[in-house]
Parts: sequence; structure tokens; C-alpha cells
Amino acid sequence: MFSFFKKKKKEEEIVVEEAKQSEQQQTEQAQNEPVKEEIQEIPTQEIEEKISNEENEVEKSEVENLNDVKEPEPKQEESKKEEEKEEKKGFFARALEKTFGNIKTVIPTKKEKISFDDIEEMLIESDMEYEIIEKAMDGLPEMITRKQLRHRLVMLFEHAPDVDLSNLPKPFVRLIIGVNGAGKTTTIAKLANKSKKENKSVILGAGDTFRAAAIEQLSTWADKLDVPIIKTKQGHDPSAVAYDTISSALARNIDNVIIDTAGRLQTQQNLNNELKKIVKVCNKAYEGSPHQKLLILDGTQGNTAIAQAKAFNEIVGVDGIIVTKLDGTAKGGALFSISNQLELPIFFVGIGEKQDDLMEFSPDEFVDSILDEIYTEETN
Repeated sequence: MFSFFKKKKKEEEIVVEEAKQSEQQQTEQAQNEPVKEEIQEIPTQEIEEKISNEENEVEKSEVENLNDVKEPEPKQEESKKEEEKEEKKGFFARALEKTFGNIKTVIPTKKEKISFDDIEEMLIESDMEYEIIEKAMDGLPEMITRKQLRHRLVMLFEHAPDVDLSNLPKPFVRLIIGVNGAGKTTTIAKLANKSKKENKSVILGAGDTFRAAAIEQLSTWADKLDVPIIKTKQGHDPSAVAYDTISSALARNIDNVIIDTAGRLQTQQNLNNELKKIVKVCNKAYEGSPHQKLLILDGTQGNTAIAQAKAFNEIVGVDGIIVTKLDGTAKGGALFSISNQLELPIFFVGIGEKQDDLMEFSPDEFVDSILDEIYTEETN
């Protein structure tokens, strides 16, 4: 009996043990099984389209960014050049204001065509020599267009040689000559100021030792512009000043040398000989110099300045002309005669006493400024 109960209990223990094992196996199996997540499948075609659209958006954005930093258009450069041209024409308009006043007395209103007689009288009033007028007007019709007259007037400057100002020697030596009162000292200051604006170093030589006032005036300009100057006392040898100025420029590696000279009248032979001596001494200090001998002509003298220019040209050989005080005269037409008869280039024109009142001369812009006063705008 006891054996029967003992056997029964053992069987129950076995059943319980098997149940535990079964439960444990189920738990382990549940733990080992991966958790299944619901994944929404996206069609392959839709994915490719989405990627393609994103790439297109990026590419479009890059193109827009490139457009933002693109190079300046040629129209902008043309506009800048046009502005510079208008600025120069405005300068000539100021310089020729009194000349224009005389022109208006002959041709008060702008026209498309102007009669031969009116053009001839206009040129006479502007102080162009009659011999030059005949040369310019020869063969023109009774009624003259702007294009016809422009061609003839620009041609009057074609006898002047072209001057190559590239690859200049260093130092570049300029000798400034002309009679007293023409504006030499002020023009020297304007040239020095121009050099500084071009980032070129410059030194001045006060070679007009004939007048103490000339030395003082140039020294004042040198201080104002903050440029070095070589000077001596009144009455000392101007050739020595020229030599020392060039030597100093060579020693200090200066770009430009501008040397003043005394106002020499062609009737004073001793002063003319002194001018020749300065030219020789410059060449001794630096072979080949002076590289330019610039003649300063007073614009208020009109055609009477031509005689002075011819005399100076015979003495030392003038390389070019600067016309001053153009704003104070109605004789602007004399520039045609000066350049044509002397066959010399006009490099600059000056108006006023300020250091910036100097403009490079352009025959085209000079002629256009005059024609703008008498002709209506050309239509294509």
C-alpha cells in the first residue's frame, strides 16, 4: 500500500517537472524568435523618381548660385567707358565755355545741316587761322553735315606724330619750357599730382633760378603734394639744379623727374643759350634725357603763341605742347592752328589753378565738344 502511494507521488512529480520544462522551453523559444516589424514597402520606381527630383533641385540651386557670382557683363564695361568719355567732354565744355559763347553768336540754334558760310564764320570767331580754315573747308558742299565737318576738323591734328608712352625709361625726365606767365609752375604741380595718382614717384627740380618767386612757388607746391624738390638760391646755375635732380632720382629709384626752367623770350640770346646748356647737362646726368621737352602755351594768346612755339622749337626741339588757361579765352579754335602748323602733339590742356585741373587732350573729344554745340544728334 505504501509502495502504491510512493509510486503515485513520483509520477505526479514527473508530470509537474515536465510541465515546467515545457513552459521554460516555450519562454526560451519566444525570447529567441525575432520581433517582426511592419515594414511598408516602397516601389523601386517611386524611390528612383524621388532621388532624381532631389538631384535636380540641388543642381538648380547650384546654377542659381553660379548666376549670382557671374562675371560683369560687357555692357557694364561699355557703360564705364561711356561715362569716362562724357566726363572728358564735360571737361572740354568747361574749358571752351567762352569759345562756345562766340560760336553761339553765329549759330544760335542746333541744326542737322549748316551752311558753308556759317561754318567758316564760326571757325574765324573761334580764332582758327584763315589758312587752316581754307584747308579744312576745301571741297565741302554748301550745306555741311556733322559727319563731313568732323572728318575735316579731326584731320587737322593728324600731322602731329603719335607718341609711344609705354615702356618709359626710369627715371622719365621731362623739361618744362615756356615764357613767364604761361603757367609753367602750376602745370608742373598738376603733372606731379597726376604721377602720384598713377602710383608713380616723382621729384621736382626748381630750375627757374632767374626768379626767386618761381623757386618759392614750386617749393610750396612740393610741400602741398608731399613730393621731394631740388632747389638752390636765386641766380645760381640752373644746369646744376637739373643735374642734381636727375642724380637724386637715379639714387632714390624715382619714376618721374620734372624740371622747371626760366621764362625765356626768344629775343634774349643769353637765356636761350642757357636752355641749350640745361639740355646737354641732363644728357650727361642720364644719357638720353630729357626724354620730353614740353612747351607751355598760354591759351589766352591764341594764334600769337605760335610764334613763341616756333622759336622754342628751333632752339631745343619741342616734343609736345600743354595749353593752359583755356577756360579764360574765347580762342579755343587756336588749338587747331597750333597743332597743325607746328606738327606737334598737344598732350594736355589746363583750366583753373587746382591740382586736378589738367586733362589729357583728345582731338576726337575736343572736336565732338564743339560740334555738340551746333549740330543736332545724328540719327541712323
